[in-house]
Amino acid sequence: MTSTPPAQPGTPAVIDALAWVHVKDGRLLCVRTEGVDRFYLPGGKREPGESDEEAVARETDEEVGVVLRPGTFRLVTVIDELAYDKAPGTRVRLSCYSAEHDGEPTADNEIAELAWIGFAERERCAPAVRRLVELLHAEGSVR
Repeated sequence: MTSTPPAQPGTPAVIDALAWVHVKDGRLLCVRTEGVDRFYLPGGKREPGESDEEAVARETDEEVGVVLRPGTFRLVTVIDELAYDKAPGTRVRLSCYSAEHDGEPTADNEIAELAWIGFAERERCAPAVRRLVELLHAEGSVR
């Protein structure tokens, strides 16, 4: 078993995050937490022992109140981008999954607002989400 070596002094931090990608009518579901001025995707970080699917399902249920269906997860993309509103040089590695779901998304817990973001509104998003919107627009799923 190998372990990840500790970051060297001066090495930028990397935030390892997971997210649910849900497109409806050409728009991407995004969320904003209280006190934050940019939109993100429903998701977050793994808890110890969680798989990607378990973490995305838990975070999505907590944030937007939908249940993701096991066996329907598909990795959409992994985005490596500068993290928004973090220490200079901090990056986010965002693993983006689609999955079928039950329920209608609603703002829950720490989520202050839901938004359906199209290509023209992408500047309202954090940089990693903006890149995802651009990728989904290029493939034709986000208008």
